[in-house]
Amino acid sequence: MLLLANENFPGDAVTALRQQGNDVAWVREDSPGVTDVQVLDRAQRESRILITFDKDFGELAFRHGLPASCGIILFRISTPSPGHVTSLAVAALQQREDWAGHFSVIEETRIRMTPIPVSDE
Repeated sequence: MLLLANENFPGDAVTALRQQGNDVAWVREDSPGVTDVQVLDRAQRESRILITFDKDFGELAFRHGLPASCGIILFRISTPSPGHVTSLAVAALQQREDWAGHFSVIEETRIRMTPIPVSDE
């Protein structure tokens, strides 16, 4: 799976996802400090599913209508320790393959998926 881990995503989780065979680009490694718009644009251009803790990406896709057919996965975890995020991310991403085209929210006990509107651009 092609993934783009936002700058706020834990390194341990990025490593574990790579060990599972995923192709994970990590903003913190190759382009720290870029804007959310630039991160979303990169995910779109590279056809990578964006994984993040930042709720702003939902607003960019839904309210501002920026293209996001790549898919966005928002992790909403009450105690986001690196170990917990790692185990949850690996388990959740192995469960499905239909992340593209959706804004998905991964919580402790459930996954919610909402289709992202197709942009006219």
